[in-house]
Amino acid sequence: MLYKRMPIEKESPEERGYESILFNLAESSVTDLTFGELNIQLNELKLEYIPHRGNVHLRQMLATEAGELHPDQVLLTNGACGALFIINTALLAPTDHLIVVRPNYATNIEVPLTIGCTISYIDLQLEENWRVNLPAIEAAITPATKLISITTPHNPTGTVMTQSELGALVALAERQHIYLLVDETYRDTCFTTPYPVVASMSERVSSVSSLSKAFGLPGLRIGWLITRNEELMEQFLAAKEMIYISNAALDEEVATQFYRQKEKLAMIINQKAMENFQLLRAWLQQEPALEYVLPQGGVVCFPRLAHPETIDIPRFYETLTQKYKTMVGPGHWFAMPDNYMRIGFGWLGNTAFQQGLQHVSKAIEESKR
Repeated sequence: MLYKRMPIEKESPEERGYESILFNLAESSVTDLTFGELNIQLNELKLEYIPHRGNVHLRQMLATEAGELHPDQVLLTNGACGALFIINTALLAPTDHLIVVRPNYATNIEVPLTIGCTISYIDLQLEENWRVNLPAIEAAITPATKLISITTPHNPTGTVMTQSELGALVALAERQHIYLLVDETYRDTCFTTPYPVVASMSERVSSVSSLSKAFGLPGLRIGWLITRNEELMEQFLAAKEMIYISNAALDEEVATQFYRQKEKLAMIINQKAMENFQLLRAWLQQEPALEYVLPQGGVVCFPRLAHPETIDIPRFYETLTQKYKTMVGPGHWFAMPDNYMRIGFGWLGNTAFQQGLQHVSKAIEESKR
């Protein structure tokens, strides 16, 4: 496999240096927690090899929440990225065909591209409220189609598929004997996702999530995949063992103790993010340069410049980052034109977030042709 760095990672805030960005609207998760906030006890932790599937207590909690599943139907991974990498590399070969929605989180597209399989893109449109076109997915199926890959709540738009839409997609996958990958990384973030974990619906489905986006623990690198398919789980476990055997004992113990108390911490995190969402909505309503669809899930939104021909777009991004020390996620991170931008509303405090939005407006105004 020929690896190539993804722009979203190469240009990320952590790579640029957080000290150079005072108003980080590019962050796609909630506020990072400190270790001191977690009330974790580690004196008895033995730093040993741990079960390859992951901590059984954490897997049990995740399995129960997913719809009374068995803990062996949950595999802990190195973040959601690790889960996505395992599923894509285990299921796809160069001779296979993938159907994937776009825009999307880069890993969901770049890993299959690296594998070399044939890809059909189902392009979401702002004019259609970013809704997934189910007839287009069905029309894209070929005899070589192995996998359909979707994201809900969606990154970067924040839209959420309905339960009836998902039911129809699951039924299609079962009817055509195709696997369905559902990236559900944002399902526990701020808004209520109105249906159970999708992997609980069918053995054709694999669901992916993590502690990073919804709970402010990206530094733990704890994610998971869920599938009811025993044969697939054995294959996914084999892939994990070949790549890194298991997660770190320290990370999994911290994650397990956190998960037992997550509700009280999540309440505080989500309240702040939802306050930012109200600020975002008010700002979008009064910013005439932007078109948008309000998010229904997650902590990201994907507006676009309504009249890009009137804006010097490279100058806009340069002014925003250099003059105002403010960063948004440019469209090319998601294989989209740069008149689109991802704005995250979960990471900053309310005052800093509002200032960052004002900086976006100023940079737009100063970049008009």
